[in-house]
Amino acid sequence: MNLTPNGTKAPASVGLGTFAGVFTPSILTILGVIMYLRFGWVVGNVGLLGTLAIVTLSTSITFLTALSISSIATAQDVGGGGAYFMISRSLGIEAGGAVGIPLYFAQALSVALYTIGFAESFSAAFGVDEKFTALVTTILVAVLALVSARAAIRAQYFIMGAIALSLLSLFFGGSVEAAASVPSEPFEPAGFWVVFAVFFPAVTGIMAGVNMSGDLENPGKAIPKGTLAAVGVGFLIYMGLPLLLSSWATPEQLVSDPMIMEKMALWGPAILLGVWGATLSSAVGSILGAPRVLQALARDGVLPPSLSFLGAGSGPDDAPRVGTAVTLGVAVITVMLGNLNAVAPVLSMFFLTTYGVLNVTAGLERFLGNPSFRPELRIPWIWSLIGAVGCVAVMFLINALATVAALVIVALIYLWLERKELHGAWGDVRLGLWLSITRMGLLRLRQTTDAKNWRPHFLVLSGAPTKRWHLVELASAISHNRGLLTVGSVFSAENVSMERVNRLTATITEYMERQGVAGFVRVIAADTPFQGSRQLLQAYGIGVLKPNTIVIGATGKPEGVDEYASLIRLIHNARRNTLIVRYAEERGFGRRRRIDVWWAGLQGNGGLMITLAYLLRTSLPWRGATVTVKMMVASEEAAAGAEANLRDLLAGSRTGIQHEVIVGEGRGFPEVLQESSSDADIVFLGLPPPDQGFAEYYASVQRRTTGLPTTVFALAAEDVSFKEVIL
Repeated sequence: MNLTPNGTKAPASVGLGTFAGVFTPSILTILGVIMYLRFGWVVGNVGLLGTLAIVTLSTSITFLTALSISSIATAQDVGGGGAYFMISRSLGIEAGGAVGIPLYFAQALSVALYTIGFAESFSAAFGVDEKFTALVTTILVAVLALVSARAAIRAQYFIMGAIALSLLSLFFGGSVEAAASVPSEPFEPAGFWVVFAVFFPAVTGIMAGVNMSGDLENPGKAIPKGTLAAVGVGFLIYMGLPLLLSSWATPEQLVSDPMIMEKMALWGPAILLGVWGATLSSAVGSILGAPRVLQALARDGVLPPSLSFLGAGSGPDDAPRVGTAVTLGVAVITVMLGNLNAVAPVLSMFFLTTYGVLNVTAGLERFLGNPSFRPELRIPWIWSLIGAVGCVAVMFLINALATVAALVIVALIYLWLERKELHGAWGDVRLGLWLSITRMGLLRLRQTTDAKNWRPHFLVLSGAPTKRWHLVELASAISHNRGLLTVGSVFSAENVSMERVNRLTATITEYMERQGVAGFVRVIAADTPFQGSRQLLQAYGIGVLKPNTIVIGATGKPEGVDEYASLIRLIHNARRNTLIVRYAEERGFGRRRRIDVWWAGLQGNGGLMITLAYLLRTSLPWRGATVTVKMMVASEEAAAGAEANLRDLLAGSRTGIQHEVIVGEGRGFPEVLQESSSDADIVFLGLPPPDQGFAEYYASVQRRTTGLPTTVFALAAEDVSFKEVIL
C-alpha cells in the first residue's frame, strides 16, 4: 500500500513499479560520470586486482546499506520522503529532520552540479556558452519533472539507452594502440585509499530510487527489489570494465587521458553520449527526489509554519509541483553563481550521512527486537552496524573537513528541532532503546547498594504539589543530575476515576516541566492521605531502583500527630531515610547562602546530613552557599577534642565544608540552636529512631525549634555506611 506523507492512500493507478520507479533512477545514478571519466584513472593507479578490491569493498558498503533500507521498507508502510520518512518514523522526527533538511539541499544543489557538468562537456564539444547551456538544461529538467514523474522516468529510458549504447560500443572496441596514440609519461601511482575515496561516489546513488517512495505502487516490494537489483547490476558492470581497461591500455595511458574510453570504443561518440546521459540522469533523479523530501518535511511540521505551503501536492499522484518550482529556483541560483567545487564535498557527506543513519536505524530496530518491527527481509543487526561504520570511515577518507562540517550542520539542525519540541503522530525506536538500556541497567543493579555510588532517590509526599512546592524544590535541588525524584500525590478515593488520575498525573507532570524540575509523578487514590502514603511506600519502585529517602512536610496539627508518627515509624522500619521539612513561610529558603548542619556524630544521621548538605550546595540555586557543621559541647576541654576531630573529618571529606564548635556554658541546646542558626537559610537537625513515644517527642521538638529558619529533620535508616559516602 502506497501512503502519502499525511497518511492518505495514493491511488494505485498512478503508482510506479519496481523497474520504472526504483531500478531505473538508481542504476542511472550509479553508472555516472566517475565510470566514464575516472575509472581508467583508478585502474591505472592501483592495477586490476586493486581495482577489483576497491569495487568489492565499495559495493559491499552500499550493499549493506541497501539491505538496511530494504529491511526498513518491508517492515512499515513507506510514505513520501524516502530516507527522511524511514528515519523519522524510526529514530524520531528530530533525527529525520536533521538528516532530511541537509539531504534536500544536497539534492537540490546536485541538480545544478550535474547540469553544470553536462554543460561543460557539451560546450567543449559544440562551442556554445557554458553557463547558458547549464541554465537551459536546468530549466528543461525541472519542466520535465513538473509535467509528471512518469514523464521524467520515460526520459530516463532514453538516457539508459545512451548509456547501454556506450557500454556496448566499449565492449566491442579494442586497444588504444589500434585507435589512437596516447602519450605515455612516467607517473607516481596514487595510494589505495586515495583512489578508493575518488571511486566510492560511483557506487552510491541508491537514494534516487528510495526518494520516489511516495510515487511507488508498492514501496515495500519495489524498494528492496529495485535497490538491490541496481546495486547488483552496477557491481557486475564495475567488475567487468577493469578487465577491458587493463587489457587495452597501459597504466600511463589510463591515468593521463580522462576520455580514454572514447578512444577504446568501437564508436567513440557513444562514450560522449554516455557522459551526457550520466549527468542528465543524475540531474533528473535529483529534481525528482528533492521536492518529495521537501514535501514530506513540510507536511510533518519540520519546516517553519510559514513554509507549510511546500507540503502541497497536485494531481492524482500528489506530485510536489510547488516543491519542484522551489527546487528549480535553488538550482538556478546555484547555476548563476557558478563554481560548485567548494560545496560539492559537503553535499557528498550529506548523502553518506543519510546512508549511515539508515544503517543505524535498521540495526537498532533489529537489535532491540521491537514486536512492531517485523520486516519481510530480515538481516542481522551486526551487518547494519558494519555498514554504518563503513559509511563513517569512507566519509573521513574522502574529505575529513567536509565530514566534520556536515556532521556539525546535522547536529545543529537536530538541536534546533529538539528545541521546537515537535511531536510526531507515530512512535519511534528511541523509547525501545531506552527501555532496553533501562532493563539492562536494572538487572545489573540487583546487587546490594554500594556506599561509594550512593545517591538520593526521593519520594516527595507532597499532596497537591503546588501547595507544598517547597518540598519538591528542595528535593530537586539536592537530587538534580545525581538521583531520581518522584512526586507522590494522594487524592480521596471517593469519585476518583482512572481517567481523572491520569489527567492529574499529566497536569502535575506538565507543571513540573514548566518549573524546570525533572522527575516522575505518581498519583493514587486512597481513603486518607496517610493510607495513600503507606501504599506508595510499600508498592512504588522496581527492583533496587526505588526511593531510598522520603520527603514529607512537618505537621503542626495535634490531632494528627499520632498517625503522623506512625507513618514515620513505617518509613523507618522499611529502611528508608526520612526528611521532615518545616518550611518557614515568611523567609522561605532565604538567600540560599548559608546551610547549618548540627552534628551529633558521624554514625547515623550525621553522615546523611553532611551528604545532603553538600549536594544541596552544589546545585545551581544554592551554588556558593557556605555549609557549616556545628557541634555543641559542655566545656572548653571537650571543645579542643571535638575541634580536632571535626577538622580532620571534614578535611578528609574534600567537601569544603566548614566547622564550628560551641561551648554551652550552662545554656541548653535549644537556646544555643536559636542563637547560632537564627540567620541561616536552612538548618539540618537529626532525629532519633522513632519508638512508641515518638509522637510526644516530635511535638516537643517542634515547640523547641519554633522560630528557626526552614528546618530539615533528618532520620537515617538505609542500610548504607554514610561514612564511606563522605570520606
